[in-house]
Amino acid sequence: QELLRVMRTIDDRIVHELNTTIPTASFVGKIDAGQTCKELYQSLMDAHTSRERIIKNCIAQTSSVVKTLREEREKAQDDVALLKQLRKEQTKLKLMQSELNVEEVVNDRSWKVLS
Repeated sequence: QELLRVMRTIDDRIVHELNTTIPTASFVGKIDAGQTCKELYQSLMDAHTSRERIIKNCIAQTSSVVKTLREEREKAQDDVALLKQLRKEQTKLKLMQSELNVEEVVNDRSWKVLS
């Protein structure tokens, strides 16, 4: 979650980025606004793609752990420690899956502002 928070900085600062990207009348000739805007667009695309890839990778890894723990749990149903670990991993998995929804909201907001 901390990594995602840091990686979402570009989305959190999108309005500031746009304000510094689009030149004022006195800087129109000195800055290529089109190129700067394209670079901002590409930065957003890269950030969104990498965050989604990271979240999905975490979900896949945690799903694998949950599956293994479930199989172990079926063999040893009286193991309380195993049950606690399974619950912990299931909670982590749900949290990561909810991050995909958060990511969608953050991305939508950024694209609306950029548009």
